[in-house]
Amino acid sequence: MRKTLLLLLLFAAMLGAMAATRSLVQPPPLREQNAAGEFDAVRAKTRLASVLGDQRPHPADTAADDAVRARIVGHLRQLGLQPIVRDQFACNELYKARGVSCARVRNVIAMLGPSTGKAVLLNAHYDSTPVGPGASDDGIGVATLLEIATILKDRPLNRPVMLLFNEGEELGLIGARAFLADPLSRNVDALINLEARGVRGPVNMFETSRPNGAALSVFARVVKNPAANSLSTDVYRLLPNLTDVTSFSDRGWLTLNLAPIGNETRYHSPGDDVAALDPATLQHMGDQTLALTKALAAGTPERSDGTAIFMDVGGRMLITLPLLVGAVLFVALLLGTGWVALRRGGLLRGAAVVAGSIVLSGLLAFVLLALAGAVRPGMFWRAEPIWTHLAVYASTMLVGAALVATAGAPLDRARLRPAFWFVFLVIGGMIGLVAPGGIIFFLFPPLIALAGLAASRWWRHAELVGALAAILFLYLTWGGMLGLLSELLNNGPMWVFAPLGALILLPALIEAKPLLGGARAPAAAAAGVLVLACWTVVLAVPAYSADRQQRFVIQQVTDSNTGKNWWSVLNDGAPLPKAFPGAWKRGKLPISDRERWLSPAFATAMSAPDVEQVSQVEAGNERTLTLRLQTNGNDYVSLTAPADARIRAAGIGGFVRPISGAEGKYAIGCFGGNCDGALLQVTIDKLRPVEFIIAGGMALRAPAVAPLLAAQSRFARPQYRRDEALAFRIRRL
Repeated sequence: MRKTLLLLLLFAAMLGAMAATRSLVQPPPLREQNAAGEFDAVRAKTRLASVLGDQRPHPADTAADDAVRARIVGHLRQLGLQPIVRDQFACNELYKARGVSCARVRNVIAMLGPSTGKAVLLNAHYDSTPVGPGASDDGIGVATLLEIATILKDRPLNRPVMLLFNEGEELGLIGARAFLADPLSRNVDALINLEARGVRGPVNMFETSRPNGAALSVFARVVKNPAANSLSTDVYRLLPNLTDVTSFSDRGWLTLNLAPIGNETRYHSPGDDVAALDPATLQHMGDQTLALTKALAAGTPERSDGTAIFMDVGGRMLITLPLLVGAVLFVALLLGTGWVALRRGGLLRGAAVVAGSIVLSGLLAFVLLALAGAVRPGMFWRAEPIWTHLAVYASTMLVGAALVATAGAPLDRARLRPAFWFVFLVIGGMIGLVAPGGIIFFLFPPLIALAGLAASRWWRHAELVGALAAILFLYLTWGGMLGLLSELLNNGPMWVFAPLGALILLPALIEAKPLLGGARAPAAAAAGVLVLACWTVVLAVPAYSADRQQRFVIQQVTDSNTGKNWWSVLNDGAPLPKAFPGAWKRGKLPISDRERWLSPAFATAMSAPDVEQVSQVEAGNERTLTLRLQTNGNDYVSLTAPADARIRAAGIGGFVRPISGAEGKYAIGCFGGNCDGALLQVTIDKLRPVEFIIAGGMALRAPAVAPLLAAQSRFARPQYRRDEALAFRIRRL
């Protein structure tokens, strides 16, 4: 009983440490007082509230966005600046996406410092999505630029600083593309881009120019509280995610991209409001941006072909190494731990214990999450994700303790330690093949452990001290990464935290081997109690809360060809409220592959957008169509071509994008009040007609949707898409 209690306390302490990983990814506390020239987050947030006004959504080319732009221009003029407003009809050029988006956008540009010389560009977008006020995305960037203008407007600068408030980012980076056609863009050589995917937490530097040596040198030198690592920057490059940097990347500017990611549940939703934006996060954004701007404006940035790997430690310091040095050190550590493990014996068994713990913990977490999902469909962890993380970590600890105590019974700690670090490094090598920057996370813990082992020749306790120090450093770095991932993977899959958590928990379990080896039943009982307790809490806590609400989008959909109508609800798969009116079932719409809740709806007078074919020019197997857009009262027009359409170019005016690469569905859209009557040009590598889906939408009318809104959960709100009346038609063109 005493051993069971002791092990229960040990395991509970380990779980407490895992819960505390979130504390490793916090912004510095908000300053109570600011010295002269320091970024004032309270003043910046007050100004943001003024810019956003009544906080209604303000997508590009709408009256609401016109009002936001007018207030930005007004604030700049109050500071004594002379902002320029560029008015362009533009289309994006995104090679990460199969689509072209167009809109009338008006970029606002203001200059600080001298009138000649290459400029440092600070970029943020002022438009929001149609579903929320965008106080963080990207009001945090707008507020930061206005506050920096306040601080630097009368300060002597060696180089110009250009402030770009661009419009149309949310429609597909249209404002950034329009800026590239602006003559002022040719006078830029450095970029700081400000974005957001959440409303709180530290501001992460998640993307740099390539190679990253010059950008990272400036960042490491001047940022006091860094939140950055080269694993994140490498992984981000592999994802289909987009920011304005995607459009700017071909210019070769020195680039740093900053964004907070805390509480994604408010992102692109009505919850992204001024009240939710954490002033400490705004201060972290402002402090970093101000320091980087002053450094880059002090002189021409150095050019470097070097590539570095890097990571922050608890947001307090940044460790950097040349990639080549890191790779050589990594290989040396892999060979060193392998040699020690072979010399001590039991490498295969020890590696099997470690690998088995990682794989089986992931499998157990997957099964338990599936069972929990059968009882509670939907994102049952959304309101209180910490409990699901703890349940997954408790399950990981149960598997790890069981394998260390059973399969690892013949091995003592001296043989299990190098076996763990060898497997750890093998995993690091596999990650490094895809994301070379990731090896930074696999260098220092085994290096510390090997240093302790070497020092044990002179001090017999050195190996144990080295092992414990390695665990501590592993926790500070990998724990911080887990805290970051818990925000990034807010929507799942949650089971991935089991194998990741095992990399932190296993070396601690190995050090507890003397307790585990002689107390298998007490160990199983202690770990089992924590597993049962955590999963019980997971099944009991509310799924949604006022802060972290359920994603719930209501659409009224009309097929203008057939006259058929549906009510549609996009949510996380959870059942609809019992009082929800209608005959609902899961299904798909003719225009989407996404499963949703559907119910028959009454007929409406809404009509889908349409196009008028103005001309057709044939050249060989290609034909170029000129189409006049007809919005028919919708806020946007979207044309989707089938996968075999072979679209070769699309756009409006001087922004016709050539398209190449893999075949697949292709979307062409125009957004905003100036799309009606716009001329769209499309080139198709096919002479026979192609069947396009032409769709559009507008905000739902209150009387029609009132019964559904009244019946939905009080903790539900639209996210990523607004509540919308959507209409479509099929046209052969």
